[in-house]
Amino acid sequence: MSDFLFSEFEAISPAAWKQKIQVDLKGEDYNETLLWKTNEGITIKPFYTQEDASYQKEMGSKEGFRICQTIIISNEQEQNLLLIDAIKRGATAVQFIAKRKFNLAVLLQGIDLTVLKIYIKLNFLDATFTAEIAKFIPNKYCYFQIDILGSLAEDGNWFVNLKEDYRQLEHIVSTVDNALVVSGDLYQNAGANMVQQLAYSLAHANEYLNHFGAENAHKIHFQFSVAGHYFHEIAKLRAFRLLWEALLKEYGVDNATAHIFVQPATRNKTLYDYNVNMLRTTSECMSAILGGADTISNLPYDHIYAEKNDFGERIARNQLLILQQESGFQKSQNFAEGSYYITSLSTQMAEKALTIFKQIEQGGGFLKQLKEGNIQRKIKENASKEDTQFRQKELVLLGANLYPNKENLMHGNLAVAPFAKQRNIKTLFPPITRKRISENLEKQRLQQEIDSL
Repeated sequence: MSDFLFSEFEAISPAAWKQKIQVDLKGEDYNETLLWKTNEGITIKPFYTQEDASYQKEMGSKEGFRICQTIIISNEQEQNLLLIDAIKRGATAVQFIAKRKFNLAVLLQGIDLTVLKIYIKLNFLDATFTAEIAKFIPNKYCYFQIDILGSLAEDGNWFVNLKEDYRQLEHIVSTVDNALVVSGDLYQNAGANMVQQLAYSLAHANEYLNHFGAENAHKIHFQFSVAGHYFHEIAKLRAFRLLWEALLKEYGVDNATAHIFVQPATRNKTLYDYNVNMLRTTSECMSAILGGADTISNLPYDHIYAEKNDFGERIARNQLLILQQESGFQKSQNFAEGSYYITSLSTQMAEKALTIFKQIEQGGGFLKQLKEGNIQRKIKENASKEDTQFRQKELVLLGANLYPNKENLMHGNLAVAPFAKQRNIKTLFPPITRKRISENLEKQRLQQEIDSL
């Protein structure tokens, strides 16, 4: 850009800006008045300059992000019609979630497999079935969201046992591209702060690298959730790309690019005043786009309490379509490039996450730390901190702990259970449990509704 317009102005140093601010504060302390720290321990300043930008690097795909329709498989013919309709209405990717084997030919009948990205999340482990799917769908268009460590962390148990799970996974990795996912969304939705999410996801991925070798690094992709801290969530995704690249360089792998699938977090969504969830997910999808997400699957505003329905799914998809087609976000994954603030946040997050990652590795690695309960304990500590901030209204969820609509009644409108389930099963260690911030308050309101009947 030409310097013509700015040639008459002298450059001002950060020290000069700070001095001017100090004068305007009229004796108030700069550090105490204008600096604040996040739950991650990151210091936020009132202004940023080029000196805060330690790197400038493109972080996203140049082809733009894909709009994903998530479909839970129960009846292949019905879900085939649902997929065809979703594609007609703008979806360019699909995430299938399955609890059992399914008929892929029926499910994908009439679908052009060369233009649609397909993500397959199997809630079971079957190497033979996975290989059958890989033969049916061109490998470069299919991503298997298989994560035995993520499943272990969330359930507290292996699918079968350590030896058998890894035996099945070894067969999958040897025969399938894009074979592994690291479920970083688990840590977000259980209450981990952003630095913890980055560190645990990196350690999680490193456990796979240690087992399968760096030659299979390209078969690992990532799933993250983003919540309501707009700029910080942009920075989080960018920070992870830096961390992944840095880790693979240690393995001798250059030009590594993380493929990232993103969905809005469930943790900050509310049962009451649920329409506000549309505002939340719109902002979160923007963070995902600017953070460099490859594929985004939006959450319907009513997913907490309602069965999947056409209206909720259509609204969720249209939010992404409006952002992509009408708001100038079609190829915007690198728009955050050059932002001193976001660059500074990304750098600080990456540095702090790397410190935690090194501690995990020194302690024996991700799996050992998980079995010893250290990762669960750290997540619970931060979740408890957020709960306290929520009760004291330092962490605000509109319609829940601020400006609640007392006329909004939900008892009798719950088609699905909206709260984290208590499981009475034996586990190898305490599992990491997804839980929304507002659950305890919502339980109280529902009980009040019942008592008033």
